[in-house]
Parts: sequence; structure tokens; C-alpha cells
Amino acid sequence: MRADALRLLGCVRVATVRQMASVITGEKADGRSYVRRAMKKLAELGLAETNGKVGKEQIWNLTPAGQKALAEGNELPPRPKAGTGAKAVRAGFGPHAVAVTEMILAYTATVLSGDREYLTDWQVEVNHAIKETGLSFNTDAVLAVPTKTSQVRLFELDNGTMSRSRLAKEVWDYERYAGHRVWEGARGTNGGTYPFWQRHRYTRSERFPLLYVVLAGKAEHLLDNRRQALTVAVKGITVAVWVNTLPRLRRGDPWYEVGVDNPSRRRDRYREPVGR
Repeated sequence: MRADALRLLGCVRVATVRQMASVITGEKADGRSYVRRAMKKLAELGLAETNGKVGKEQIWNLTPAGQKALAEGNELPPRPKAGTGAKAVRAGFGPHAVAVTEMILAYTATVLSGDREYLTDWQVEVNHAIKETGLSFNTDAVLAVPTKTSQVRLFELDNGTMSRSRLAKEVWDYERYAGHRVWEGARGTNGGTYPFWQRHRYTRSERFPLLYVVLAGKAEHLLDNRRQALTVAVKGITVAVWVNTLPRLRRGDPWYEVGVDNPSRRRDRYREPVGR
């Protein structure tokens, strides 16, 4: 159980005992007492710690020693820049981080049919940056299913704490990222341009990854209002965007498609780089 808790925290970064028990223990079994004992032992060993609460629940994360133990056990793909999440929780961002974990667990349970093996394919707080343009943003969660075409899926979780215009800007940032092209070819030769993301980030993906936006943190009718407003705000976007609320995701309800991937329109919209 301690090993399972380490693996889970290594994937999702932070979690409550309730969330860990829903994955580690048997179906419909309330194993929170077992998980609490396991976390207490991990804390005694200096491998895990708690730095805050969401409601009455403590938020757990790995320590640097816990991350090192996980890496030495060769249980997860190398993640050298992954943080523990402790600073974010202490700064007051624990509720958002826990909501991201809730989104990951809900998507795994409903869309991925509860297959626990997929949990090791998640990463949180993944940076996407283009130095030349100054564009930089963090994606809340990325799921990279290890298939021949590398089915990458991007996830943004809005916990009801940002304005509608800010949420729309974050979605448009993905189009700006997808639209950036780079020149490739030796000086003095007939080179060509290629999408930045295809050469420097998702090299095995045939199309720009689908973006899932999950709305949480408010009453469901208010989340539906935010979804409708976002649909209007991103009309005409040239990347694939699907939206859902966290309650609907937990129930396994269908997603709303608000953006369609269109590489040709995207290429027309963004300026081509000058050849060397």
C-alpha cells in the first residue's frame, strides 16, 4: 500500500487520503484508515508530508526523498523537473491541485474504464514555452498514452477562480502554441517550415493534441454558464477543444466540442518564419 501511495503521488503530485483510497483499495471499499496508516509510516520515513488542507482533508505530497525513492525504484518514467507540490499547497493553491487530481481520477475511472495502469502515463504542471515569442504556460495535466502514434491529451482545470476572459485567453494560448512554425534547413539551401510542437514537443503525434477543459468549483448550473461563455469566446479556434464539467465527467456524460483542429486555417492565421 505504501508503494501504491508513492506511485500515485508521483503521478498526480498531491492527493487526499480519500482520493488515494479510491485508487489503492478495492472497489466500493472504504480503505481510508489503511491509507492513513500507510501515509503516517511514509511520513515517519521522510518520504511524504502534508502541508495544508482542503476542507477537513489533509493534502499529501511526496518529499524530495520520496521522489528519489520512487526514481530509484524505476517505477515511473524519468521526470527530472517534477516538483513535489509542497510550495503550491503552502501558498494556498491546494484546492486547485486537489481538483486536478480529482479530474485525473474521474477521467481514468470513466473514459479509461478505471485502468490503473494509465495513471503512470499522467504528468501534471507541464510547461509549454516558445522562447522566440515569449509564450509560456503550464498545462494542468498531460496524458500520453504509449501507442504508435502517441495519443497525447492536454487537460486544463478551471476551479472557478479565474475570470471568463482569462480562461478564454488560456485556451487561445494553445492555438498560438500550435500555430508557431520554425525554419528547418541548412543556410543557403531550400529548407522548409514545420510546426514547433511537432519538432520539439510531441514528435510522435500526427496532429496537435486535443485539449480538454474541465470546469469545477461552482454549482453545476453556474459551470454550464461558464461553458456556454467559453464556447462563444473561442469560436473559430483552430485546435480541437472539448469542454465538460467535473460533475458530468464523474457521471461519464458526453463532452461538448467547442473547437476543431484545422492545420491549414491555423497556418494561414500565423506568419511564416523567414528562411535563413
